[in-house]
Amino acid sequence: MVTLTINGQDHELDVPDQMPLLWALRDVVQLTGTKFGCGMAQCGACTVHLDGEAVRSCVTPVSQAQGREITTIEAIGDDAVGQQVQQAWLDLGVAQCGYCQGGQIMSATALIKREPDPDDEQILEAMAGNLCRCGTYNRIRQAIHRAAGHEEEQA
Repeated sequence: MVTLTINGQDHELDVPDQMPLLWALRDVVQLTGTKFGCGMAQCGACTVHLDGEAVRSCVTPVSQAQGREITTIEAIGDDAVGQQVQQAWLDLGVAQCGYCQGGQIMSATALIKREPDPDDEQILEAMAGNLCRCGTYNRIRQAIHRAAGHEEEQA
C-alpha cells in the first residue's frame, strides 16, 4: 500500500511501488486528464506537478511520489497561476485537438511559478519536452506571455 497526496487529498492505493504514477492516477484514482503519450518521457502529455515541479508521470514510479504533493490538470485551476494560464489558453484559442494541452498547461504553470517573468528563451527551454502534433507552439508561447502579464508580447 502507498499513500499519495493528489490534489490535496490522500489516497491509499494497493499498487506496486514501481507502478508509473500515470497509471495510478488514470487507472486507479480515475483522474484521466493526465494523458498517456509515449511512455518514455519524450512528449510531455503526462506532465503533473510533484511539489510544484513539472515531471513526467509515465516514468515516475509511485514510490517517488509518496510523501509529496501531486497536482494534476484537474486541480491546476485551484491555483492562481494555474487559473491565469488556463484563461490565457482559452483567450488565445491555443488548443486544436487538445490532447497535449493538459501537459502543456502543467509545464507552463510550473514555469511561471518558478520564473514569473519568462522571456522567449526560458519559455522554449521549459516547454521543450512538450510536443504538440498540431503545431500550436506560437500560441502556447503567446499564452505564457499573457499569463505572465505581458500582453504586448502577443504579436
